Amino acid sequence: MEIIEILKFNRELLNRMHDVGIRLDDYQYVDLYNEYQAMRKRGEKVTYIVAILSDKYDISERKVYDLVKRLNSHCKMDAVP
Repeated sequence: MEIIEILKFNRELLNRMHDVGIRLDDYQYVDLYNEYQAMRKRGEKVTYIVAILSDKYDISERKVYDLVKRLNSHCKMDAVP
């Protein structure tokens, strides 16, 4: 199967995701976000959580902060039908 075939097949879904502000690579960080939420519920401090997740996922602390902020935000309402 070619990439173009997958894009054509999923074009509507990808377009909707783009319109509401979802980035294509955000799927990679669902587990990171779930871990962040679980650690917050246990009462861990944000700076500690970010340091742990940064190390575990081999990304910068700034990226963890950005991901959590983005994944916790609401969809762009003007783009939702």
